[in-house]
Amino acid sequence: MDMSTQWLGLKLKNPLVPSASPLSRSLDAAKQLEDAGAAAIVMYSLFEEAVRAEEDGMLTFLHHSETGHAEADSYLPAHQDFPGELDRYLEQVAALKASLEIPVIASLNGVTATGWMTHAKEIADAGADALELNAYYVAGDVWEDGHYVEQRYITLLKELREHISIPINMKLSPFFSSIGNMIKKLEAAGVAGVSLFNRFYQPDIDIEGMRLQHALTPTRSSDALLSMRWIAILHGRVECSLGATGGVHTGEDAIKLLLAGTDVVHLCNALLALGPKHLSKVIADMSAWMEHQGFESVAELRGRLSQSSVLDPSDYERLNYIRVLDSYSGAEGVWR
Repeated sequence: MDMSTQWLGLKLKNPLVPSASPLSRSLDAAKQLEDAGAAAIVMYSLFEEAVRAEEDGMLTFLHHSETGHAEADSYLPAHQDFPGELDRYLEQVAALKASLEIPVIASLNGVTATGWMTHAKEIADAGADALELNAYYVAGDVWEDGHYVEQRYITLLKELREHISIPINMKLSPFFSSIGNMIKKLEAAGVAGVSLFNRFYQPDIDIEGMRLQHALTPTRSSDALLSMRWIAILHGRVECSLGATGGVHTGEDAIKLLLAGTDVVHLCNALLALGPKHLSKVIADMSAWMEHQGFESVAELRGRLSQSSVLDPSDYERLNYIRVLDSYSGAEGVWR
């Protein structure tokens, strides 16, 4: 059975690509993912804020060490001599490339134009096969026009394309007013692929302590339905690679997204909860379903239930909303 797929110009042995997670911090865990069937791996994100905070902290420490002891100045090491977050990330890129046979995709979360450009070039030079832009931007300014929000992404991509030659994948938010049009603009700017959708972790409120609290809420399979819907709408209408992320836990989840038209499926929460070996089960379940349905390759089933392929394309739009509401019936004894 041919499980191969194309993504970001890379030929992968199957569509399963672990997304950015702490697992890629360990060479052993990354090797386990590869052995379990991962076709590529997206590294944990490098955050520009973390790099800058560490550098600022080191500068402050060295400055305080010399205060009042001017004669010690010449004995203090330069802060660049201490390996920092950026150094460790670049070393991990190189180490993963040396240890794994599958493609290694780095992930970058920048803040400033200089940070995006500098770190992206350093990551490319370290040997990454592609770069995912984790552009985590929340438009909290009520006076900021949607056009300018979109332009942030497009300008960033265009500038990066001038600095690096490796493929760029952009992880997008579901909050654009016209996702399809946004992706077409990114295509024109040189994007190789998009991942739908970036999961913005939401702050919670502790009502007893009267303060904000932060917690990681696990995903569920139903969370993948938003990605499935938009991938089904976009399949055949965009030329860049499509990746589905958020809520993929089982072989059934992966199959649904492939039928919608995705090129790859990203897993994260399920692998953190169940371990790298869970990939083997997902692949086995996918293979069993394909054999039962008579599919000999992933290419045969991809997009079979995209919007352009189903009998009633409106099912992916408003008609589905109406049918779901009309089909609802309350429990016995509930007043109507």
